[in-house]
Amino acid sequence: MKFYWKLYLVVILASAKIRFLTILRYPGQLVLDTFIPIIFAALPILIGRATEGANAAEAFQRNTGTPNYMAYLLIGSSVFTIVSFAFWHVAYWLRWEQEAGTLEALYLVPVHRIWMAAGTSLYSCIRSIFTSFVAYFLGALILGFNPWQGELVLALVFLLVGFVPLYGMTLLYGAVILKVKEANALVGLMQWAVSFLMGVFFPISIFPPFLKIIAYLFPPTWMTNGVRSALLGVGYFMGNWYLDLAVLWGFFLLAPLFGYWVFNRVEVQVRSNEGIGQF
Repeated sequence: MKFYWKLYLVVILASAKIRFLTILRYPGQLVLDTFIPIIFAALPILIGRATEGANAAEAFQRNTGTPNYMAYLLIGSSVFTIVSFAFWHVAYWLRWEQEAGTLEALYLVPVHRIWMAAGTSLYSCIRSIFTSFVAYFLGALILGFNPWQGELVLALVFLLVGFVPLYGMTLLYGAVILKVKEANALVGLMQWAVSFLMGVFFPISIFPPFLKIIAYLFPPTWMTNGVRSALLGVGYFMGNWYLDLAVLWGFFLLAPLFGYWVFNRVEVQVRSNEGIGQF
């Protein structure tokens, strides 16, 4: 068993390494990635300033619990980048393997595809953390607010715990990619749906009851609010940080197992019917 874990680790690191080598050939993309969350958050910030900034801040505080709408929106945008990268990178890894005709070869190697997906997830995780942290601190400098406020360590804990259920959910998305053999349209649709459910620019407390239930079942919603509450004190869903973190730990245990189960079932079904080689 010890030997197998060493083998799995080698596969994960090799899978991550090849993606890092690829992105390092395009450093401009890394620079662009850091500015996208800032631009994404700057649009509503500038609209708020254009419509009587002081009054906008007061109204924002009544609805969210903080007058610091710039930090609130930038945090939401930065966490959204992490979530978007997770779905984007895993979906396009799988779709690229399909289009390149190398997916069949992956089924011939003595290691399960899940460990190769783990390598892609490791790459995505490191890249998204770097991008989001740089975007947050650079955005704070540009927009003019203190990025060191609140409990930074607790915010980081919410992010790290939330990574596992997040990438567990990408297996569900990978199962859809295997089935419908499409990534571009699905990723575009996912980004809008995810940004809505997470409450990137607004608190989910304004949702009607049925939408609140759906949002509460979405782990990134707890990630986003946990980070905001740790840094800005906007209030935890369950009243205390450890209760919200306990819910996220529940997702931590369940989401990867459920995602793996669904991915395996769809994979077997596709191989038994139309086959992996038809794209």
